[in-house]
Amino acid sequence: MLPLYNTVRLKEAQDASLEILLEVDRICRKHGLTYLLDSGTLLGAVRHKGFIPWDDDADIAMTRENFEAFKKYKNELRDGFSLLMPDEFAEGTRFYDFTPRIIYRDSRRRAYTDEQEYYEGKLNHLWVDIFILDGIPDCKMSDSITRFRQKVIYGLSMPKRFGIDPEKYSKSDRFRVKVLCAMGKSFKMQKLFKAQEKLSIKYNGKKHKRLYYSNYQPDYLHCTVMRSWSENHTELPFEDHMLMVPENYDEVLKVIYGDYMQLPPEEKRYPSHSDDIEVFKDGKPAEPILR
Repeated sequence: MLPLYNTVRLKEAQDASLEILLEVDRICRKHGLTYLLDSGTLLGAVRHKGFIPWDDDADIAMTRENFEAFKKYKNELRDGFSLLMPDEFAEGTRFYDFTPRIIYRDSRRRAYTDEQEYYEGKLNHLWVDIFILDGIPDCKMSDSITRFRQKVIYGLSMPKRFGIDPEKYSKSDRFRVKVLCAMGKSFKMQKLFKAQEKLSIKYNGKKHKRLYYSNYQPDYLHCTVMRSWSENHTELPFEDHMLMVPENYDEVLKVIYGDYMQLPPEEKRYPSHSDDIEVFKDGKPAEPILR
């Protein structure tokens, strides 16, 4: 038997995510900037010409140059949208991850938890993640050192998170996390944010052929794309709109997913967040209807 989920809430979450994507698209086209559908959103564009039917969020990527330019125009976001930077929790003293987000403020999580309180309610909304593409050295040793340092910085930041679930990690990783967390308590989070950004931009502006997602979580830091795939873009239909995707989106999806056209088992075709999200239209939340 397949799990039940709230189809109305799923549709509301998808519609709100699409609104965010279209707002990013509007600003980028106005100023000649490039964004790229990424991860499951890119997969949905290629495989379904829109959202993966059971997906309830959206992701985009930008090269560092495009993201820094986009930040300058954040005040042009329409009412109800805002750009949330990762160092904006408690004046940069708390850590969630290194990912900027476009927040859809006319939404909320149904339960206001201690975790939401820890992050000052700023994550109590639906959002679209922005993953940043930075240069990575062509030299294998320098490449490995750069990614290792990114993982260390992430680990040192984890004591500033609301909580850590040890069950998410293998036994060997639990030990590494424990050591890094112990060390990280002596570091100020503001310095770690600066260290992560400094490392991320270190190889930009140089003639390296490849880019990596410098603010992915550690288990996805291996994802690497050719510079030309992401500095150049094309467009694909997405929910009856034409949105920007990497020029060589096939190769990007292979890097992230392998055989990306293979559907997951039916029991895994299930939304991750939408049952916890209310999206407001004219002040009215979604109605709870199960399929």
